[in-house]
Amino acid sequence: MALKESEAIVLRTYPLREADLLVTLFTRLEGKVRGVARSAKKSKRRFGGALEPLTHVRAYYEDREKMELARLDSCEVLESPLATTVTYPRAVALGHVAEVLDELLPDREANDAVFRLALSVLVGLRGSDVWMPVTYFDLWMTRLMGYLPDFSECMVCGRALDGSRAFFHVLADGLMCADDKRLASSEMSAESRTLAGQMFRAPLDNFAGTPWPKKRGADLRKFLLQSLERHIEKRLVTAGMLEKIDA
Repeated sequence: MALKESEAIVLRTYPLREADLLVTLFTRLEGKVRGVARSAKKSKRRFGGALEPLTHVRAYYEDREKMELARLDSCEVLESPLATTVTYPRAVALGHVAEVLDELLPDREANDAVFRLALSVLVGLRGSDVWMPVTYFDLWMTRLMGYLPDFSECMVCGRALDGSRAFFHVLADGLMCADDKRLASSEMSAESRTLAGQMFRAPLDNFAGTPWPKKRGADLRKFLLQSLERHIEKRLVTAGMLEKIDA
């Protein structure tokens, strides 16, 4: 069978036997693909540093009849996150992108919009500031997966929220007005709702260079992470790690 060729982003690798690796790729050709890289720990010619998480590669792989896992033949590095200094906040942010993609994307289902989003966010994460790219990524992933509600009205009564206070709850899918908020709700500021609207209208690089402390959009990120975790029905490990990063 002929080798398939595709741009891909390495999401995860796991040891498999003595020298092999089990690799999860997000390919542009057919979405998330799991495969075995034979002798990957020994073959610098075929893989080198190409299997580091979040490396953008050109992957060559083969599907075998009646086998669930593909056979990964080789990878060519197109862009590596290790090309610039990896600080702890940057490492956590990169891990977050990989975890969200792995948890949300179904196997063997191409999604070019998500692939382009991931590439733009990886470019945004080349520097030391992580909060803008993480916020942008979580917002667009929530939207592209179909989980994002309308921010303009109360999910309970339908009242317009423009200029009004808005609240969200860990068990609810949308925003609520002050009259319909649940016990133990959190508030999303008008500034964060405006920020979300701006991010929907402009590419990520439009926000590059803008000061972005951790507190900016923190309530929006909290809402987005709660939405993602509710739909995948599990906690995201990197969500807690992001929260613990010093402002």
